Order: sequence, then C-alpha cells, then structure tokens
Amino acid sequence: MSYLETTKDVHRKAALTPDVGLCCTTTPVWQLPELNMPSIMLEMNYGCGSTVHPRDLVNNPKILYVGVGGGMELLQFAYFSRQKGGVIGVDVVDEMLEASRKNFVEAEEKNSWFKSEFVDLKKGDALNLPVEDESIDVAAQNCLFNIFEVQDLKKALQEMYRVLKPNGRLVLSDPTCEDVMPENLKADERLRALCLSGALPLKEYIKMITDVGFGTVEIRAKRPYRILDTEHYDTNKNIFIESVEVCAIKDPMPADGPCVFTGKTAIYFGSEDSFDDNKGHFLSQNQPIAICDKTAGDLDSLGRKDIFISESTYFYDGGGCC
Repeated sequence: MSYLETTKDVHRKAALTPDVGLCCTTTPVWQLPELNMPSIMLEMNYGCGSTVHPRDLVNNPKILYVGVGGGMELLQFAYFSRQKGGVIGVDVVDEMLEASRKNFVEAEEKNSWFKSEFVDLKKGDALNLPVEDESIDVAAQNCLFNIFEVQDLKKALQEMYRVLKPNGRLVLSDPTCEDVMPENLKADERLRALCLSGALPLKEYIKMITDVGFGTVEIRAKRPYRILDTEHYDTNKNIFIESVEVCAIKDPMPADGPCVFTGKTAIYFGSEDSFDDNKGHFLSQNQPIAICDKTAGDLDSLGRKDIFISESTYFYDGGGCC
C-alpha cells in the first residue's frame, strides 16, 4: 500500500468513526457572533492549527479548502463568504465528503445564517484540483501537505498556485521539525499519513513554497506540537515537532528574492527623526516596524549602532515593511 493509499484509509476510518485524538489543534477555534459549531465538527477537527484568519476573508472571497475533515473550517469560511458556492471543499475520500454533508445539515439547524449551498463539496485530490485557473481568492489546507513526499508536495503547491487569483492567499497549517527525522520513520506510511514523519524543517518548507513562485510568505504562528519519543517510536532520540501557520501570497516575485516574514522587528533610535535606507524602508525614531528577513539582513549589513533588529518571533500579523 502506498503512503497516499494509507492516508486515504486513515481518513476513511476517521470519517466513519470520529477520532478526537487523531490530531491536536494548537489554535483555539474562533468564537464569532452567531457562529454555533456542532460538536461533531469539533470531534472531527483533524488539523494542527487554524487556516481561518478574518483579515484574509474580506469582500466575500471565493475560498478553496483541500481536505474537508468534518467541515469545521468550511463552516467558518462560509461565515465570511455567505454566497452559493462561495466555499469549495475538495477531498479524495468519499466517506469524509459524506460526513461533512451530514454535519452541514446539523450546522443549518444551529445557525440561522448558514445554508449548505454556501459550500460546494467536490471529489478530487490536492495533486489535480477540480478548480479553474485563477478563480480562488483564498486557498487553504490544514495538516495535509505534510503527508506528501517532496515531488508530490511540489505538485500540490503548484496546483494551489494555479487556482489562485493574482495576489491571492494560500493559508497553510502543518507540522515542521528541525530535528533529523530517521529514514525508517520517514518511510513509515502510517506516521506519514498522520502528518508526523513527513515534517520538514521550516526553512525547507518555506523554500518549497517560494520555489513555486509565491513572492511573500508570512509565518503567523509557531507552537510546540508533538514528541516522537524513544519509548513509543522506533527512534534512538526524542524528536520535537512544532506546528506552524503560514500565509503565502501570490504576488510578483521581487528581483532580489521573496519577502519572508518570520517576526523580525527593526527599531531606529538615532539622533535624527527618522532613517530612510532609500530602498523603500522608512523607520521613524523609536517606532517598531515589522521587517522581512531579507530587509533584516540588509539593515544589519549597514553596521549601524542606532538600529536594533530583533530575532525571529515566528509570529507576524501584518503591517510590515515590504
């Protein structure tokens, strides 16, 4: 059985019998006015973070979500896009699609604003999306891309890039791992299906995204997630896994490379009112400004003693330099 077939089998069983412990979402579920989440959706919340960010979801966006789970994030997306077919949910597992349809019936009973027609559920997979080119404002996946081997991950990212409109956003939540993952765990199809042993180092994960063409990448959160320990897994050392929430923007690639925001901040505290690097970065005295890693390197290379540059916090919430 291939890792993709193993993944389908894991998700098929999770659809038929909700498994609360399958994943452990590290981000609290949004509490929004008049949004009442069916308990079954919470039980089938098979993700490691959240891909729902209100600042992405303005002006009735067309939204694509790959890997529907129990429909929880689809319902949250529909909250911001209350139009027929405003949200497209794609999954390769028939049982998961059927479970979501049933859950939406309950969601209609609990939410007067919601209609099941707001969500268009489609059979398909991340490697060949049943969606037209440049038709989507926001695309998202939660704890899915981590299952793919490198060539399939590249294809999945290319598909997301294809369907996004110019300046569209790809919002991702996946496990990452800075420890060396043993080859035997990488080859374990079930661990890969559970989004664990396929975890990439964050820099490699980001490079996969920018190599596809995304010009801006935001690291919005990074949190402890799992331990693959020596007692329960075939490893001679404990392996620490984190979850990240990332937004990749389909904007033009800058000539000097992508802008990657990892939560760095610059503060100018010199004798003048402000500092201008003549490259589009204006720093007012003692006013912190978020900067991408590329700009942080450029400012640091100036060797100025009146500019402070913070370390990465791996939390970025907009308002940056670029």
